[in-house]
Amino acid sequence: MVRALAQGTFDILHPGHVHYLEEAARMGEELYVIIARSANVTHKQAPILDGRQRRDLVAALDVVDHALLGHESDIFVPIEEIDPDVIVLGHDQHHNEAAIERALAERGINCVVRRVSPREPAYAEELLSTGRIIERIREKRC
Repeated sequence: MVRALAQGTFDILHPGHVHYLEEAARMGEELYVIIARSANVTHKQAPILDGRQRRDLVAALDVVDHALLGHESDIFVPIEEIDPDVIVLGHDQHHNEAAIERALAERGINCVVRRVSPREPAYAEELLSTGRIIERIREKRC
C-alpha cells in the first residue's frame, strides 16, 4: 500500500487546505497528515486553534485516513514511524525539497518528496489562506 504523508499547521481550514489534501491523497492509497504543534510553528504567527482542535478538524475530512499531532521536538519521529512512500508538500510551504530529501536519506528513510499544484481561486473573493481569512475578519468585524 502506498502511503502518502502531508503536513502543515491547518489553522482555520479553508479550500486551499482541502485542495492540498485531496491532491496528496491522489499520490497514495493511504493519507497520513501530521499537524504541527503550536510551539513548533516558528515561520509564521502562532495558530489560533490549539493542536488537538486542528487535528480533529483535519481528521474529519473524508480524504484523510490518519491525522496526528507532530512530535514535540523532532519532526522526523512521526515520519520514521509512518514510513511513507511519498511526502507531499503544499505549493506554498516554505520547505526545501532537496534539504528534506537529504535529511530523510541521513535517517535511512526512503521516500520521494513532491509538491502539489496551487489552487486558483474559483471566484474573485474566494479566500485560500488563513492569513487572508484573518485579514477579512479584521476588516469586517474590527
